[in-house]
Amino acid sequence: MKYVLVSGGVISGVGKGIIASSTGLLLKTTGLTVTSIKCDPYINIDAGTMSPIEHGEVYVTDDGGEMDLDLGNYERYLLTTLTRDHNITTGKIYLQTINRERVGHFLGKTVQVVPHITNAIQDWIERVAKIPVDESGAEPDVCIIELGGTVGDIESAPFIHAISQLQRRAGKGNFAQIHVSYVPVIHGEQKTKPTQRAISDVRSAGLNPDLIACRCEDPLEAGTIQKIANMCSMDSKQVVAVHNVSTTYHVPLLLERQKLISTIGDLLDLPSIQRAPKLVDNGKLMWEDWKDLARGQDHVHDTVSIALVGKYTALKDAYISVQKALEHAAMYSHKKLDLLWVDAGHLEDEASPAEYHKAWHTVCTADGLLVPGAFGTRATTGMIKTITWARENKKPFLGVCLGMQLAVIEFARNVVGVEDAGSEELHPTAKNHVIIYMPEVDKEKLGGTMRLGKHLSIFQEGTEWSRLRALYGPDVSQIAERHRHRYEVNPDMVETLEKAGLSFIGKDEKGERMEIIEIRDHPWFVGVQFHPEYLSRVLAPSKAFLGFFAAAAGSLTEVTAATSAGRRSVQSKS
Repeated sequence: MKYVLVSGGVISGVGKGIIASSTGLLLKTTGLTVTSIKCDPYINIDAGTMSPIEHGEVYVTDDGGEMDLDLGNYERYLLTTLTRDHNITTGKIYLQTINRERVGHFLGKTVQVVPHITNAIQDWIERVAKIPVDESGAEPDVCIIELGGTVGDIESAPFIHAISQLQRRAGKGNFAQIHVSYVPVIHGEQKTKPTQRAISDVRSAGLNPDLIACRCEDPLEAGTIQKIANMCSMDSKQVVAVHNVSTTYHVPLLLERQKLISTIGDLLDLPSIQRAPKLVDNGKLMWEDWKDLARGQDHVHDTVSIALVGKYTALKDAYISVQKALEHAAMYSHKKLDLLWVDAGHLEDEASPAEYHKAWHTVCTADGLLVPGAFGTRATTGMIKTITWARENKKPFLGVCLGMQLAVIEFARNVVGVEDAGSEELHPTAKNHVIIYMPEVDKEKLGGTMRLGKHLSIFQEGTEWSRLRALYGPDVSQIAERHRHRYEVNPDMVETLEKAGLSFIGKDEKGERMEIIEIRDHPWFVGVQFHPEYLSRVLAPSKAFLGFFAAAAGSLTEVTAATSAGRRSVQSKS
């Protein structure tokens, strides 16, 4: 097994996840099988109970793992399928170690951070790195490990010690490290001192970076690269510049031009790894498709505006998979995305006049309206008002998870005439709960108790008219998507809603749980209980997001024809 560690210094949020994902993509284009592991030093068991405004979105894997959002980057870039174990947290490691201690696993020894915690981290990495991540079923050739946080943080110390030992376990020629630093510009001069200090710190912690990825606003000057190389005792080819680009999809192209894979290949002796000819061919095709889509966005002029009406818009990472799914749809459609962020609370009467009018102007002028998932009562009135406007004015609409549930409530109130229609979560005193707790969920314990992971949605008989279903093709009768919810549509209300014109075109295997809603007499009014954004990929956009975006762009017929023909994009002929 070959390992590539990606760590960070100077400041957090410099793009370790994108650089790690881009490195993995480049490795995969050479025919290698690549997996990824994210180490998060926080004590939480997982990200499931964290506030989206503080931590960003919770990403969900097929097996129901609630993960750090960087796992989404890995899956989107590498077209892989990861598990809950590909995200290691301090909480997971300590929980496992304490449980072992309680049953006598350590035979009476004093349990300490070193060696027991650090050994547990190494054992976890070695075990998970071998898990197959694609349809080949083969053990991966290379594992990308991203160390969360910043080297020097006190909570990262056990992980740094463990990974320094893992380097010795792996053996010479099987471990390489990329350290991501930041090069600020002060009075027009690119400053190298923060990077010098960061490399000194990471070396004193027991790691020795093989490459430095320098994040910067503008391309690094030759003198800056040479100075960093000299002061950090490296060759200039070991200093990689990652300056700002038009989209993150250009980062792999930027790294490829600097021969990153050639350098890593020399460090890890990658040419010696036997590659299946099919994987090599697939890798080359994937890379050509990636370059075409990334570069194509630089020459697109037709803009489509999508208003994302949510409650966590203060931190855009709270909806990062939604944003990426819309970008994938735009790339496929050869359009430019103009994503408009609307705080749903500003659509309510309590908002200030300036906020209120600005928010409503955005909603009324956008080409499409999207209401994503969330929890809690705050700002849901504004979301419902948005849904009413989309339904009545024939504006393309997509509701995801809570967005779908609110669409059902809105329809029950304003079309069926159930004035007090509500949700057990949002309107506990309402007499008619259109949305109810799922009977199997734990109402008291929050962590890991929702309906999580991949589940089937079965298209119902007589729904061949569905615009969403048409995107999958006439032969597709069911789809599998990832879920994260603890509420569902009340089965007792379904017949009444359907008679009034709200079609439940997708249900679970038993036909009891509502998965997809759609209104027939509307350009695009779709709600899904699942989270299609989790399975959207650069080279394989989510059908729900693609159809919604195409409807907003006025090109749904063209896009539907292209997807039925299996094309990579609406202009592709391959």
